[in-house]
Amino acid sequence: MQSFQQDCVELAHEKFRRGEIDRRALLAGLAALGAAPMMAGEAGAQAPRQMVMVNWGGLANQGFNANYGEPFMAANPGWRVVQDGSGPATGRIRSMVESGRVTWDLCDSSATAAVLLGGLNMLNRMDYNIIKREDVIGPTFAMEYGAAPYSFSSVLVYDSSKFPNGGPTSWADFWDLQKFPGTRLLRRDASCVLEAALMALGKAPASLYPLDVRAALAKVREIRRNLVFWNGGAESEQFIRTGEAVMGQIWHTRASVLEKESNGRFKFIWNQGILQPGIMVSPRGNPGGEMVQRLLASMLAGAERQVDLLKLLGNGPTNPRAAALVPEEFKRFNPTEPGNASQQVPMDGVWWGANYQRVNADFIDMVTG
Repeated sequence: MQSFQQDCVELAHEKFRRGEIDRRALLAGLAALGAAPMMAGEAGAQAPRQMVMVNWGGLANQGFNANYGEPFMAANPGWRVVQDGSGPATGRIRSMVESGRVTWDLCDSSATAAVLLGGLNMLNRMDYNIIKREDVIGPTFAMEYGAAPYSFSSVLVYDSSKFPNGGPTSWADFWDLQKFPGTRLLRRDASCVLEAALMALGKAPASLYPLDVRAALAKVREIRRNLVFWNGGAESEQFIRTGEAVMGQIWHTRASVLEKESNGRFKFIWNQGILQPGIMVSPRGNPGGEMVQRLLASMLAGAERQVDLLKLLGNGPTNPRAAALVPEEFKRFNPTEPGNASQQVPMDGVWWGANYQRVNADFIDMVTG
């Protein structure tokens, strides 16, 4: 199953191949995402004053250095930051900590993984004497075992050509097969889908958690014959482009591409979107020690760099000072623009961290059975 972070890297390369951005912009964006690869020769022995950030792949180390590495190293002489693009899967983090052979310092992860691994004593607690809570827009972006330098959303996208009298405006409409006929698209994953199902049942967005899993699964089962499922971002985009689905729940970055490239034929709504933090975590026993907290603090404080990432990929800034820096033409596509964020539901990563494995297994059994 592709993660949002992996899809961001893929989306950047797609834009580069289509000529929509140049190499410099690509490197800058990947750097802001923390997705530049380790240089040759750096994957071996750990330097004594070096930190390794792990993401899901990228192009060049110099892109990271220009945006995060050089400013951080200039302020902290004697330290280097390098990248490992091999992918910080939850299982790999756990194996590394359990073996006592930790070589990673900062990993692009998720709220769910932060709760799960943190509860197993495999992550460092965030030091909020170093990291500033005022550098993020809300509590879901500053967790006990992780903090978020970017955000993303799961939103409702639809083909407006199929609905000349007006498209869906809520998850209740998504479930209304009579008023809005056609095949629906969902991710093959319980998170965000169950929230949408409960809102379709009339549950107030402010009181979704703890999720009523049984009711949500039953609601999804109601439209099972009219559903197709996606595993990766490009696949979700393709389902909508080809007409295999007339509407779907997909990441806002892909929905933005669809809307722009179709001149508005494909539309998406922020109403009842699920706003999620792009959480960075630090494995317990990391070689860089406390300095990783300072690196993450610099990422959270970098409002300008977060806006650069929004311009390239659509990832939402999490620094509250970033909103004033977002150009007007990008506000429509920014999940943390105040007017957009106010329509959405912040995901409860603590609930998902405690329940994801069981609930997702039940969801997969239901949709594949």
